[in-house]
Amino acid sequence: RSNSLYEKFCLLTVGAQYLQDEFPDEVLLKIFSYLLEYDLCRVACVCRRFKIIANDIELWKTMYQDVFEYDYPLMNPEPMVFRFVQPDEHEYNNPWKESFRQLRRGTHVRQGYDDCQYKGRDIMCFDTIEKAYSYVDSENFEHPVIFIHSGIYHNEYLFVDTNVAMIGAAPGNVVDHVIIERDSESTIMFVEGAKQAYLGYVTLKFTPDLTSSLPHNKHYALEVTENCSPVIDHCKIKSLSVVGAAVSVSGSNADPVVKHCKIKDCENVGLFVADYAQGTYEDNEISGNALAGIWVKNHANPIMRRNNIHHGRDVGIFIFENGLGYFEANDIHNNRIAGFEVKGANPTVVRCEIHHGQTGGVYVHDNGRGQFIENKIHSNNFAGVWITSNSDPTIRKNEIFNGHQGGVYIFGEGRGLIEYNNIYGNALAGIQIRTNSNPIVWHNEIHHGQHGGIYVHEKGQGLIEENEVYSNTLAGVWITTGSTPVLRKNRIHTGKQVGVYFYDNGHGVLEDNDIYNHLYSGVQIRTGSNPLIRRNKIWGGQNGGILIYNNGLGMIEKNEIYDNAMAGVWIKNDSNPLLKANKIHDGRDGGICIFNGAKGILEENDIFRNAQAGVLISTNSHPVLRRNRIFDGNAAGVEITNNATATLEGNKIFNNKFGGLCLASGVYPKVKDNIITGNHNMVAHAVSTGQCLYKISSYTSFPMHDFYRCRTCKTTDRNAICVNCIKNCHAGHEVEFIRHDRFFCDCGAGTLNNLCQLQGEPTQDTDTLYDSAAPIETHTLRVN
Repeated sequence: RSNSLYEKFCLLTVGAQYLQDEFPDEVLLKIFSYLLEYDLCRVACVCRRFKIIANDIELWKTMYQDVFEYDYPLMNPEPMVFRFVQPDEHEYNNPWKESFRQLRRGTHVRQGYDDCQYKGRDIMCFDTIEKAYSYVDSENFEHPVIFIHSGIYHNEYLFVDTNVAMIGAAPGNVVDHVIIERDSESTIMFVEGAKQAYLGYVTLKFTPDLTSSLPHNKHYALEVTENCSPVIDHCKIKSLSVVGAAVSVSGSNADPVVKHCKIKDCENVGLFVADYAQGTYEDNEISGNALAGIWVKNHANPIMRRNNIHHGRDVGIFIFENGLGYFEANDIHNNRIAGFEVKGANPTVVRCEIHHGQTGGVYVHDNGRGQFIENKIHSNNFAGVWITSNSDPTIRKNEIFNGHQGGVYIFGEGRGLIEYNNIYGNALAGIQIRTNSNPIVWHNEIHHGQHGGIYVHEKGQGLIEENEVYSNTLAGVWITTGSTPVLRKNRIHTGKQVGVYFYDNGHGVLEDNDIYNHLYSGVQIRTGSNPLIRRNKIWGGQNGGILIYNNGLGMIEKNEIYDNAMAGVWIKNDSNPLLKANKIHDGRDGGICIFNGAKGILEENDIFRNAQAGVLISTNSHPVLRRNRIFDGNAAGVEITNNATATLEGNKIFNNKFGGLCLASGVYPKVKDNIITGNHNMVAHAVSTGQCLYKISSYTSFPMHDFYRCRTCKTTDRNAICVNCIKNCHAGHEVEFIRHDRFFCDCGAGTLNNLCQLQGEPTQDTDTLYDSAAPIETHTLRVN
């Protein structure tokens, strides 16, 4: 008998040795494939070879997918955290086994399985979500997980008040295969007690029974109430009710995390956060909803980041009735109404992109506030930002561009702080202020608009300070129809028309600005406008510094007006401004030109080094000049012509090349206590030395002296001939004295048929102009 036992022992030892060392791997793998997970872990403890084979990746993948159905391993490293991983990119040698280990204690819901263990495993399986939830609730698991497998789960009562995790389990795109649907009350509700609950990778639908009389305004696909904070992850959520919302979060301490979800094509609001609720909403897609994509109201204060909110049939995000919230890096686009609407609320909106709205970008109204910071707001059909009805938001460091209308539109008693924005390329004004609105606009760049820079009209107000306004197609700033803004310390330059344009009773204060290099004049004032223009630098205009016309008024005080291509100041057409203590100098034309029945008071100004007359008064005008200094001019100090007159009192006129005070025929000004001294009468010198006056004037200035017409040469009313050319070039001709006035000599200019004997070759073919060239009036009204 002992020999027999020994022989058996030897046979077993040899068999075990053969099984461990020589049995083919593929046969062992086949045998192991019939084992369940716990048995497979035990057999891995036998020997090193068994351990290697028992950890085969394909073996665990097959077993894992039989239980969980996922195409990729799902990791659950901590409660409420689930994420799929790529098998070949994970830290674990066998991610399928590791995922099985993490998920092994879960309870499963499979349609057709009722209260049983799944395929002999220690895994409970139920055919409804309600039964599985009741089971895990009764067992008091520490972190229960329910896996909901493929199927449509209809009209289950899901009232979650524990820390349970429920997650879809299916091959392919999981969320499309696991559908939870209800037609009477909310599809799923999280209530107090669900502090660490989780719902992921399922489709939630609320499809109300249209034949039912039950109201559905408080029924939702997903409802989160007070004192709970579930995680909602990678779900599709849809409601076909025409009232209410797809997702409702309401009540104090309602604080969910909603991430990677799709809330789309609902017949109502997508996401509704109300009544002091909070929550974090990240990386969701909210689109195609019949009403707003998101509503926030009644002191709700959510955090919303990186959501894509688009193609809504209403507004993108609507914050109202004291709603709050922090909105960061969201993409809000192609909504039918505004991308972001604020009514009586105060959100913070940071680094969002709000674009291609079918109306405006941001709409703040009815006492709305809010902080809009570092957003990109562009390509909207209406204004990028609207502010109205006593609203007072902060619009800071945004890029507002390519709007099909304006950039920022403030109207109906709107206010707001508009600062440090880059506003450009908009089809209408960069900023428009109207109807008693009174914003603060400062430190912005407003440029390259297809219309104007800033447009203030219909009693608009505002403090407009330290902005850079440039390269706009029309005026840099328009002020009209009873408006009274304050513009201070701005740089307004390089415009394609006027710098600042006051018209139709536009008023306001223009103070300490730098206004330069405009294609037209730096400032224009017309039709009853009466601004205060003080301490500005107005220079480099291609059509003059300031143009006042058509009954324009204004107090022009302590400005420096220089280096303009035409007159420093034009006053015409019954205008009557006050110019006091200005420096008007180095103009490429005259200093001040007053004509066509204009008036005005010129008092205590320094007018010097201008290419033509320091002050030219013409065509029935009658200004008053008091205590001015007019000096160092390259032509006359003061010239009065064409039936004009003036009152000159206490002026100092000195060191001008063509004389101090030059009067045309028939001009009799009132002159009192003026000091006219030290002027250089180059005209008289040229005449006395036999020179043609064109020698000293060229075609750029107009010395005042006697001029004649030659009947023999058939000169016209547009031609003038100086006395020395009459004596020499037209000797023996029939000539006619016209008057003593300002002109250059057409004989010397070479515009007549005969060659000037005093001047030589002509330098310019032109006609004499008795006044400076007329200024160009803005075309703004033609296109506005």
